Amino acid sequence: MPTVIAIDGPAASGKSSVARMLAKRLGWLYVNSGAMYRAVTWLAVSRGVPPGDAGRVLGLLDSTRMEFGAENGESTIRMDGVDPVPHLTDPQVNAGVSAVASIPEVRRILVAAQREYATGRDIVMEGRDIGSVVFPDTPYKFYVDASPEVRAARRARQGLTDAIGERDKVDSSRRTSPLVIAEDAHVVESSNLTLDGVVGEIIGRLKLAGLTPPGQI
Repeated sequence: MPTVIAIDGPAASGKSSVARMLAKRLGWLYVNSGAMYRAVTWLAVSRGVPPGDAGRVLGLLDSTRMEFGAENGESTIRMDGVDPVPHLTDPQVNAGVSAVASIPEVRRILVAAQREYATGRDIVMEGRDIGSVVFPDTPYKFYVDASPEVRAARRARQGLTDAIGERDKVDSSRRTSPLVIAEDAHVVESSNLTLDGVVGEIIGRLKLAGLTPPGQI
C-alpha cells in the first residue's frame, strides 16, 4: 500500500516548504492540497463569482474541467486547461479562500481528488485536514505550527497581507473539516527552527516509527 505523510498546520506555519523539502528528500510526490482550494477561489474570482456564494461556486465547478496531475515531483492543477498557479496568492484569492474552503461540497470534491494521489504512489501531502479527514488512518501525521507573530512576519516577507488571526478563526471554526490537530499527530513548533531543522525533526520521527526508505533519508 502507498505510504502517506500528512503535514498539517495553520497559515504561514511553514508547512508547505517543509512538505516540499521532505518529499524531495524522500523522492516522493509532494501534494499541496491548499493550492486546490486556492485554484477554485481563483476560478470564482476570475469569473466574477463571490467566493462565499456556495451555489454559484458549485455551479462553476459543474461547468469546469478540473485536472489534478503531477509533474517534476509535485502536484499540478489545470482549470479548463489553464494553470492558475501564478495567481494563487493574488490578494482577492487570499481574501476569499477561507470562504471557498468552508463550502462542504467543495471539500467533498477536492478531498476525493486528494485521495486519488495516493493511488499507487507514496506521497507527502500538506494542508489543514490531511491527518484528521483526508488520510486519518496514516500513522505518519505532523502538525507544523509557529507563533502568530512569526507567522505574520513570514506572510509579510512574502508580500502578503491576509490577516493571520482571522484566517485561524475561520479555518478552526468552520463546520466541515475544521483545522484541528489530529489526536495522534506529532506537533513541530517551527518558530525558532530553520527549514532544515523542521524537516530533520520530522525525519527523525519517521525513523523512530520505522519508516526508513533505503538510501533516501
